[in-house]
Amino acid sequence: PSVVKVAQALREAAERLAPVRDTARLDAELLLANALGCTRGTLLLNRMADPVPANFAALIKRRLASEPVAYITGVQEFYGRPFAVSPAVLIPRADSESVVTAALARMDRAGRVLDCGTGSGALLLTLLAERPGWSGIGIDASAEALAVAAANAANLALDDRAALRRADWTQPGWKDGLAPFDLIIANPPYVEAHAALSREVRDYEPHAALFAGEDGLADYR
Repeated sequence: PSVVKVAQALREAAERLAPVRDTARLDAELLLANALGCTRGTLLLNRMADPVPANFAALIKRRLASEPVAYITGVQEFYGRPFAVSPAVLIPRADSESVVTAALARMDRAGRVLDCGTGSGALLLTLLAERPGWSGIGIDASAEALAVAAANAANLALDDRAALRRADWTQPGWKDGLAPFDLIIANPPYVEAHAALSREVRDYEPHAALFAGEDGLADYR
């Protein structure tokens, strides 16, 4: 039988995803690049005539079930850097880069930053990468999330400036021994308990990092 090439597999995968995904072609490209162990750019420029990897079909099946691409590949880009992600953490969103932009505008000298609810560490580690004179602490109630953040700190060679601590701000004593800080950032859970969410978010992302009471404001309070 003839060998299925990457170009054909991409077309067929995009057609299968199109009825359920707005980003069908992009999703297919990212998943096929992951299966080949290369970047999307390399895939499109140099690998279109290669045989399709055997595991690509399984990746498309997961995406058809609404599993986020970032959880399938294990990585999400944020502020131009790759961050490891897992179902223990929310996938960093592009709109959260506005927190980074606002914080960087305040970081005009060396100092210490506290990131409340650090998750993957994307906010804290991006700030430290952009401001080499700064150090910081990321706290999270989830040990699994802190493990992901620790891996990202190591991958970005920031583990000497980024400390991580398990702490739950709904419990007394959570901030003992943390201060002082020059800047505090937070992107806490803010979704109402009964909000209608896409299957992609509701079924796969961690509920503890999404929901914050009946009106979505419990963590802000």
